[in-house]
Amino acid sequence: MLTRRVTLALGVALAMSTSALAQETVKIGVILPYSGPFADAANQLQAGIDLYIAKHGDTVAGKKIELIKKDTGGPNADTAQRAAQELVVRDGADIIAGFALTPEALGAAPVAEEAQKLMVVMNAATSNVTEQSEYIVRTGVTIPQVNYALGKWAFEEGGVKQAYTLVSDYGPGHDAEKSFSAGFTEAGGKMLGSDRTPVANPDFSAFVQRVKDANPEAVYIFVPGGAQPAAIGKALADRGLNPPATKIFAQGELTHPEALESMGENARGIITTFHYTLERDDPLNKEFVDGYTAANNGRQPDLFSIGGYDGMHLIYEALKKTNGDASGDALLEAAKGMSWDSPRGPMSIDPETRDVVQTVYIREVQEVDGKLQNVVIHEIPNVKDPLH
Repeated sequence: MLTRRVTLALGVALAMSTSALAQETVKIGVILPYSGPFADAANQLQAGIDLYIAKHGDTVAGKKIELIKKDTGGPNADTAQRAAQELVVRDGADIIAGFALTPEALGAAPVAEEAQKLMVVMNAATSNVTEQSEYIVRTGVTIPQVNYALGKWAFEEGGVKQAYTLVSDYGPGHDAEKSFSAGFTEAGGKMLGSDRTPVANPDFSAFVQRVKDANPEAVYIFVPGGAQPAAIGKALADRGLNPPATKIFAQGELTHPEALESMGENARGIITTFHYTLERDDPLNKEFVDGYTAANNGRQPDLFSIGGYDGMHLIYEALKKTNGDASGDALLEAAKGMSWDSPRGPMSIDPETRDVVQTVYIREVQEVDGKLQNVVIHEIPNVKDPLH
C-alpha cells in the first residue's frame, strides 16, 4: 500500500508538471464498462456526454476539452483504480468522470482523493459513494433517494397499508429493498415479508408463489434490466398478482421502453419511481430526447444518458466559474451548491454532501394513443438522499 501511494505521489507530481505545459487543454478521463455485460449502460452514458459536447462545443473558458476513455469491462474496482492511476499519472487527466457502476467509483475514489482531482460520478447509485472522497460530485441518482420517496408515497398517496418486497440479491437490490421498506414503514405501512432472487437467470415462480401466499395489497419489485422485467411480469400475472388487484411498485428500470414492449399488457398499471422520465412534457426534455434520438439511430435516452449529459454540464459550468482553472480544489468549490434546469427537471448539488438533489417522479404505466407508456402521476421536488 505504501509503495502504491509513493508511486502515485511521484506520478502526480510528474503529471502536474506535464499538465502545466498544456494549459490550453482540459483532459477528462472517462472510466466506464465499455465492454462486457454492462457495455450498453456505458454506451448510453457516453452518448449523453457526446450529445452535450456536440451541442455546446468542445471548448469552454478558452480551453479545449479532450476525452480519454478507459474500459473496466464491468464492476471491477481494481481495474477502475488502475485506470484512474493511468489517467492521472500517465495521461495527465485534470478530471475523472463516468462510473456507471458502484465498484468503478469505489475503486477510483482513493486516486481522486490523493491526486486532488475532481471526480464526477455520472451514475453509480449506491448511497455512500460520495463519502469515499471529498473530491467526488454525483450527477446521477441514488437508489435510496428514489425508493424511500416511493415507499412514503405508497402509504400516504397510494392507499397501500401493507406490502411485500421481492428484489435481486445484490447490492442495488438490497439498497432498494431497505429504502422502500424504510419509507413505507416510517409513513405507517406494514411489511408482510421480503424475498431475494438470484441475479443471474432466476426462476421467479417459487418466489412469486410466496408473495401470493402472503396476500399483500402491494409488492415492490427490483430486478436488473434485460429479460428479467418481462419474466417477472409474466410470473406475477400468471398468479393473479397484477394491477388493479395487486399494486406493483418498482424502480424505473422495470418499465423502460424496451421492457414495456416485451411485457405487453402485463405492464399496465405498474407504478415506478425514477429521477428521469423521457415522457416528461417539458421543452428542455423534448429538445434533449429529439437530439439524442437523432444522434443515436432512434435509440431513446435513459438514466445513464441523462447522468452523462448533466455530468458534462457540471464540468463545463464549473470551468466557466474558475475561468478555466482545472485544479481539483477550484472545480470542487465551483460545483458545490451549483443548480440548473436539466431535461430531467430542476437539480442541484448539495454543498455539504456533494450529492445530487432533484425531483423524484412517480409514474404509472397507462395507455396513451393506443400505446402503453410511463405517465407521471406525481412529482416530489428537491429530494435528497435520505441516508446523508
